[in-house]
Amino acid sequence: MSQANFCQLSDNNQSHLGCVSRVPIFNHLTPEQMQEIMQVVQSVSFKKGEMIYYAGDTSNSLYIVNRGQVKIYLLSEDGKEQIVRVLKHGDFIGELALFQQSVHESYAEALVNTQICLITSADLEKLLLKYPTIAMEILHEFSNRLADSEKQTMSVATERVETRLALYLADLYDQDISNSNMITLPMSKKDLAAYLGTTPETLSRRLTDFEAAQYIRQKGQRKIEILNLDALLLV
Repeated sequence: MSQANFCQLSDNNQSHLGCVSRVPIFNHLTPEQMQEIMQVVQSVSFKKGEMIYYAGDTSNSLYIVNRGQVKIYLLSEDGKEQIVRVLKHGDFIGELALFQQSVHESYAEALVNTQICLITSADLEKLLLKYPTIAMEILHEFSNRLADSEKQTMSVATERVETRLALYLADLYDQDISNSNMITLPMSKKDLAAYLGTTPETLSRRLTDFEAAQYIRQKGQRKIEILNLDALLLV
């Protein structure tokens, strides 16, 4: 094997290991078991704005985000986007193909240059039979998603836009492990507006209101400094 081919193989192994070792449904397995899973992983790259799948496409694989970000969204009859989730490193979708032959009901689009790891439903079924703990982890993820979905639906239905926005910013703050007051929006403000069930214009006005009240300070398109978290939570 040439040095170039060896390096390419090594890079692929590292990429597949990143998909397997950091995903909650797999990271409890032994190194030997992970090595087995790496043998059935396929790696696919997508450029920013490229579609990973469309509503109506056959659903027959598990999609794992190795690098980048993916937005999952629905389209209303008038073509308006409703963002359901934003996937980041280690997140996955497509697991419903394990239980029934179906088509995707949503759209998946790369928000930035993204690398996806694919495992076909046939390969994943074999792994589930061999390692039942993977199935338990998938059920745990189902439970978390259901809770998040119900929370988002209730929020859009009952809370004011400013409250939804304030809680979203507070959640980003809580998830930050750097212990700084600076947070980074994981999506564009247009996409964030769709996720929160409002318009970009309304979102921009509410952020300006928060800034005027000295709850936050905007720094560029994605950076926001939290100045007064307690006051933000009272909005």
